[in-house]
Amino acid sequence: MSDKNMEKDAITGVETTGHEWDGIKELNNPAPRWWLIVLLISIIWAVGYWVVYPAWPTLSGDGERGGTKGSYGWTQYQQLKESQAEIVARKAAYLDRFNNADFDQIKADPELYAFAVAGGTSAFKDNCATCHGTGGSGSAGYPNLLDDDWLWGGDVDTIHETIRVGVRFTHDESRISEMPAFGGMLSEDEIGHIADYVLSFTGEAYDGPGKALYEDQCAACHADNGTGGRDFGAPNLADAIWFYGNSKGDIMSQIRRPKHGVMPAWEHRLDESTIRQLAIYVHSLGGGEN
Repeated sequence: MSDKNMEKDAITGVETTGHEWDGIKELNNPAPRWWLIVLLISIIWAVGYWVVYPAWPTLSGDGERGGTKGSYGWTQYQQLKESQAEIVARKAAYLDRFNNADFDQIKADPELYAFAVAGGTSAFKDNCATCHGTGGSGSAGYPNLLDDDWLWGGDVDTIHETIRVGVRFTHDESRISEMPAFGGMLSEDEIGHIADYVLSFTGEAYDGPGKALYEDQCAACHADNGTGGRDFGAPNLADAIWFYGNSKGDIMSQIRRPKHGVMPAWEHRLDESTIRQLAIYVHSLGGGEN
């Protein structure tokens, strides 16, 4: 910058740089010394960090996932392994006892029961909450695990089996229940009569032809009084707990063209210990049976 561009600010007495924007002149003030010191320390720190810790992924392939290794040999992956090892060690104190105990023994042992519920809670949030909700309350088409309505049974052993093999899944032992579509077998009037009669199970008065139609078409699975059958997963129609809706239209739709949900089998996705912990946790939610 030539001297002719230099001038002193009349107020501060500081030379200007010669740069001006809309009448505002830039003063030639040097950076504060403390700022320069901090900058130098930061540069020295950065160089030291590059030496000590993994920092440059493109310069070397020696690191755990490529990059420079660093003189300390520290990586976040190693730190994670060490943290997990501590958790595994804590779990190991209970796992052997847990794996060698049956469900009755686990429920009778406060420590093992608390261990199972804690493990089941974590596994439920990771694998089950998407369908059943974080608290197990479910939603339309997804079972509520908090009530006392169970298609296959609500004791721990039965819950364990359902989790293990799934429902209408590809597992060879999967639980299978399938309601036929009556839309092509019955008229709309007949379907409506059956829906009216089904609603009468929960207190609505009905006197019509639906009873005879129900007994001919539905009672074999759902029983004469609508209480269903757990041997083949037939829902209880008399407890006012509805899976796909409780209006006449909802019931007619299910009779006409039934919906069939699918629950995956977890046997090959989770280890047996985790499945057992899940069964105990689900049972603990409040809707389980003895």
